[in-house]
Amino acid sequence: MSAASVERPHDDRPLIAEANRLMDRNPGYRVEIIRGQILVSPPPDGPHAEALTEFMLLFAASGLHGTESKVLQGIGLWLPTGTEDYAIPDLVVVDADYRDHCIENNCYDPVCFRLVLEVTSSNYRTDLRDKVKAYAAAKIPVYVIIDRRHQRLHVLTNPTGDDYESHRPHSPGEVVTLPKSIGAEVTLDVAEILKAGQPKSD
Repeated sequence: MSAASVERPHDDRPLIAEANRLMDRNPGYRVEIIRGQILVSPPPDGPHAEALTEFMLLFAASGLHGTESKVLQGIGLWLPTGTEDYAIPDLVVVDADYRDHCIENNCYDPVCFRLVLEVTSSNYRTDLRDKVKAYAAAKIPVYVIIDRRHQRLHVLTNPTGDDYESHRPHSPGEVVTLPKSIGAEVTLDVAEILKAGQPKSD
């Protein structure tokens, strides 16, 4: 679905209008506005998608995709960091009534998000820095980053201001249990998740 299919005109939203034009001209690319800057990311590779699938299976097996919450890919998250800011996380856990919280431009109110997850690609600095601040400002309770470049899994909790009070990087060999606040107890093997996301070496 094109992001240009919105309910209101964007004459007074020049960045969103330009972001929607870019999305229409570049199918498969992700276009976001973070702190007033348009970010364009190319389509992800197969291992990126595989790591997301591993998480989706874990979340589904834990009952997170049911009557109380939903596990979704690529939906817009409206951000409080700027008048036109929004992000499109790789994967989210949201309240089941998220459809009642659409703000504009197919983006939803942060209040219905329990967790956001990003898998790093060439733009890994955005996930590890800019989005940390943006998601903390939006008070997203849990932010998980699969850092493929440095082979770490980051779990950030307790947003305060534009940062998280707790930021724990985990290495292969560790077993991590995500906070129960997401709606279920989810335990994962860091090595397996990182292996799923690892591109084939030449």
